[in-house]
Amino acid sequence: MSGRLRGKVAIVAGAGSIGPGWGNGKATATVFAREGAKVICADINRDAAEETAAIIQNEGGQAFAVHADVTKAEQVADLVARTLGRYGRIDILDNNVGIAEVGGVVDLPEEVWDRVFRVNLTGAFLAMKHVIPVMLRQFEESGQGGSIINISSIASIRHTGVPYASYSATKAALNQLTRTTAVQYAPQKIRVNTILPGLMKTPMVAHSAGLAQAYGEGDVEAMWAARDAQVPMGHMGEAWDVAYAALFLASDEARYVTGLDMVVDGGITLKYG
Repeated sequence: MSGRLRGKVAIVAGAGSIGPGWGNGKATATVFAREGAKVICADINRDAAEETAAIIQNEGGQAFAVHADVTKAEQVADLVARTLGRYGRIDILDNNVGIAEVGGVVDLPEEVWDRVFRVNLTGAFLAMKHVIPVMLRQFEESGQGGSIINISSIASIRHTGVPYASYSATKAALNQLTRTTAVQYAPQKIRVNTILPGLMKTPMVAHSAGLAQAYGEGDVEAMWAARDAQVPMGHMGEAWDVAYAALFLASDEARYVTGLDMVVDGGITLKYG
């Protein structure tokens, strides 16, 4: 690795993985650390956060785990305070927390709609709300702002064949929240961008009974085959594809990039009107 994030401090919210393998947040935290960042691995699942932090530490990187529910303002505030207490600054915020519930507007229970909005949208709002003041102080002191990366989805801009009313709505809202925030804080060198992953082969997707049912009548292997067949490149993406996109946006190489919706999808959105 080339040390593209050397000297930077990064919070990855959703740094754990729901099951064995590599989720987007777990891979992103690991790539950030390999490129020299000090990484705070935050997750609602304490064990998953600690697993990611341990991987980084065992590779010689710097990381620590924080149990945090990003839908709770007091826990987000504590996450920021603990980060500052340990490292004194925050250069990167990667908002990778998200859940997907299958269901259209008629079928979806109201409480599920509310929960998806709370996790997918309010979580990112609260994280930015508490981190941006830190980045503003850094800009005032040294001219250094920061980079915020919000993980969205191609479901925010296209219908992907699955009824995803709550998921699509939250991710579309996240895109626009990102753009407006990017414009507001551009003068202070705080860059805010989104990544829109396409069809990914991750533990979150593997554990989604609704997706497996929609794609393969409950058969996970059938779901993988169907999703591979949809992509022009012939296969789904992996968590590492999202992680390396995040690395670019987090690095100084993207210093002139803000308000971008970065699609990482093997070309699949090119197929949809």
